[in-house]
Amino acid sequence: MSSASPDTNESRSKVWSYLDLTSPRRRTSVSLPKSRKSLDPYEKADRHNPVPRSNPVNAKASSMSGQAGFMGVPSRFLKTGGLIAFVILVVFYLAPSHYGPGAASLSSGSSSSIPSDSSLKTEKCTKSHSPSKPLVQYALMVDAGSTGSRIHVYRFNNCGSTPELEKEWFEMTPKKKGGSGLSSYPDEPEEAAKSLDVLLDVAVENVPKSIQGCTPIAVKATAGLRKLGPEKSEAILKAVRTRLETAYPFPVLDADKGGVEVMDGKDEGVYAWITTNYLLGKIGGPDKTPTAAVFDLGGGSTQIVFEPTFPEAKAGGMPEQLAEGDHKYKLSFGGRDFTLYQHSYLGYGLMAARENLHRVVVDALHEKHGENTGWTKKPVMNPCIVPGMSTNVKVPLTKDHPLGDSITLNMTGPSTASGTQCRALAEKTLRKEKECKLSPCAFDGVHQPSLGKVFSREEIFLFSYFYDRTKPLGMPENFQISELKELANRVCTGGEGGSWEVFQGIEGAMEELQGRPETCLDLNFMLALLHTGYEMPIDREVRIAKKIKGNELGWCLGASLPLLSQESGWKCKISKVQ
Repeated sequence: MSSASPDTNESRSKVWSYLDLTSPRRRTSVSLPKSRKSLDPYEKADRHNPVPRSNPVNAKASSMSGQAGFMGVPSRFLKTGGLIAFVILVVFYLAPSHYGPGAASLSSGSSSSIPSDSSLKTEKCTKSHSPSKPLVQYALMVDAGSTGSRIHVYRFNNCGSTPELEKEWFEMTPKKKGGSGLSSYPDEPEEAAKSLDVLLDVAVENVPKSIQGCTPIAVKATAGLRKLGPEKSEAILKAVRTRLETAYPFPVLDADKGGVEVMDGKDEGVYAWITTNYLLGKIGGPDKTPTAAVFDLGGGSTQIVFEPTFPEAKAGGMPEQLAEGDHKYKLSFGGRDFTLYQHSYLGYGLMAARENLHRVVVDALHEKHGENTGWTKKPVMNPCIVPGMSTNVKVPLTKDHPLGDSITLNMTGPSTASGTQCRALAEKTLRKEKECKLSPCAFDGVHQPSLGKVFSREEIFLFSYFYDRTKPLGMPENFQISELKELANRVCTGGEGGSWEVFQGIEGAMEELQGRPETCLDLNFMLALLHTGYEMPIDREVRIAKKIKGNELGWCLGASLPLLSQESGWKCKISKVQ
């Protein structure tokens, strides 16, 4: 494979107007590069300063003329031969030999546009809104999460000023014990890279071959890879980039544009906010409608993003606004400016929360028994395990812990319901008592405006594990926090005494409960996180969702929208005819 890019010698006439993404990376605002030339340092210095094509040919013809005259060749033969040579050179120069079979239909329209395939149609319109944009475009995003990797293959049309998502293909790496994410291969970077093959095959199958070389891809890892440390995570990311560039036809975003990276937690949350509000039609259109908040619960981290609405200032007073800090995120989208509150809590995802809570139990028992470790050989009663059930748990411990780096215990549920005690343990892991340097704070000492005051009526969306743990148990799409509390109490009662009879009429619910002894823990942590941590009122209505209009929620779509412009840092990758 060889890389090539459309001419970039002309400044682009229009910048991606609906999503402003120009700030430096690790930013507090999302922006797009303004019009500028993007020169390849490995190209010749005059690559973007075209010379008229006839000059070198004419010079060569002139040289040939001199030689011919010296040898006594008649001038008419010289002129004829020079003309033929010129035509041959021009035809050879212009011939699209660098395209593979069937790619002759690709056209770029202008030097600043992305090549398109005229055979690709959409039912929404017959012509692109902008001559510099193809009618149909694809973008690929790999979500390298802590428990597994997922690919999203997006198809857009450019019928309007804002790209419209038409279809999405979604695939996950097969589940396996210990996880199937990149972080599951801490010492095997090449194997980590190969684990994505099953995902890339889906992209190869669904993206038309004629435009695969101009369909960008990015891989963004989240909390799981962050925990491996810089050395191991960098080795894995390097192996992933190498495999994508050598084994697949899709162009990878440049390294300085985040093509293959560990994503900043703040970007993860904001991209999820963009995804949700874009699909809801709350941003990107002409209407200035209130936006929805997003609460994402992953395996290693959890994110909160919302647009606070402060009350109007009293006569003569200063208007209240969001305090300065890392939590403040300015965003421009579709001609509107937004000031968002965001925070990503690393170590408070659901799998991390399980570890935190089990560690609280272990530390309490260790403090009680001291140097006597006999208790570690027996079943350990844990109020967050469903009554009558047990599971073996490997608990990571703090550095220099007397019991070692980790310990594996048999965690057993109590004989009677103990949901209240489980919730108390979950609340303890939130560290509400930590010093709050900028008031008010949510938990772990992190500043957050009161949801009850600045976001009391707008929609709140919960997704990822919030959805995965509640929907199978029959929870409706919209419910109050108090109903989540009722569900947690019922689950923590256990199956004895008929308390689980209500779940028997829900398809798959009993299998979910019987196969997951830590469901009591999961639900109580979610309740503690929302009500005690984020301080949502108990009667606050929330909405769980996995899809909107058939499209997956999460950060991936929001992060993929900028990829539709080559200014986001990629070049078409065209295969030469052999």
